[in-house]
Amino acid sequence: MKRTTKILLAVIVLLVIARLLLPYFVLRYVNKTLADMDGYTGHVEDIDIQLIRGAYQLDNLRIRKINGKIKEPFLYIPKTDLSVEWKSLLKGRLVSEVECYEPEINFAFSTNEASNQTGADVDWTAFLKKLLPININRFAVVNGKVNLTSLITQPRADLSMQRFQGEIRNIRNVDDKNKALPSPVVASGDVLGYGGTMNFSANMNLLKVVPDFDYNLRFSNLQLVKLNTLAREYANLDFNRGTVSVYSEMAMLNKKLNGYIKPLTKDMQIFKLNEHKDRSVGRFFTELIAQGGTDILKNQKHDQVATRIPLNGTIDNIETAVWPTIFGILRNAYIEAFRGEFDNNITLKDAFKSLKDDYKANREKRKAERKEKRAERKAERQEKRNQRKAERQKKKQEKSA
Repeated sequence: MKRTTKILLAVIVLLVIARLLLPYFVLRYVNKTLADMDGYTGHVEDIDIQLIRGAYQLDNLRIRKINGKIKEPFLYIPKTDLSVEWKSLLKGRLVSEVECYEPEINFAFSTNEASNQTGADVDWTAFLKKLLPININRFAVVNGKVNLTSLITQPRADLSMQRFQGEIRNIRNVDDKNKALPSPVVASGDVLGYGGTMNFSANMNLLKVVPDFDYNLRFSNLQLVKLNTLAREYANLDFNRGTVSVYSEMAMLNKKLNGYIKPLTKDMQIFKLNEHKDRSVGRFFTELIAQGGTDILKNQKHDQVATRIPLNGTIDNIETAVWPTIFGILRNAYIEAFRGEFDNNITLKDAFKSLKDDYKANREKRKAERKEKRAERKAERQEKRNQRKAERQKKKQEKSA
């Protein structure tokens, strides 16, 4: 056997051995990285590496809170695929994509730290960069589940979303570089326990510390009777039937927000004469009055009560306008019924317009402040002149005397 052939065979054998051992070393590195994450710990059962694809898969990734009282893991993903995004590589950008299959995330909200599980204190991007040092340009969730436990604590209200599908593309702005919002986002899911669905679509700029966005969010046909726990606690009434759908559009630019929320109820019934179970006298009259108000403010043709609540302000201070909300109720009842759809009249320009209005208002404010200061300085100079004049007159009088 020739020397060259022996060397070639030796190289092939070494590559095969390295390929067989590589998953073991990568698995050790990943689990070491996940072992301590600022109060959380993670573990992966197995790793499969596909060198030709430039990818590797994590099997049964679990992340739990350290010293927590919650049995369910904060995050469980049966299969995660992390790979090079080849279409971007062909454009000269080395970025990656991540796909999570049937993930389950469990949030819990509590004032007790041991029972609180939100992951808010962890910089997840830092650990994700350690697992995949190449910048992520696409992130997708396939058939996921999101559980929100004790979203409202008194009374306790949980929210679960199943069959969650989501995708974020062009995170690193590989395409559409000149667009203000280059990253499209879509998500959908079934709202378990409330009988409705959720749909979300947006365009975003995710490269900013506080992202800019323009989104549409819709919750469709939530069952009002499923909200009775909250209705009894906060309004001393409950629902006998009906659905509510919520439509929202929002745009944000440089932390400035502009948008609306449009709730729309159908076939809503609050008061029922023959309802005797656990209903106090106070609740009887509360429901009777509420039903009367509903009948007055209801669009009879469409059997719906609805309004449009405008929202504007900043990310730290969102304000609502009362009178437009009240007018919206009257408009739906007596002028024109709101449609179960988006108004499609909120864009990023609206947030930009708000910024311009703020700039103009601040400019006028600064102008008024400067004018006030000039008036104060003028008054001070006049007062000094009057004092000097009074002193001179006093001296003249003293000399004359």
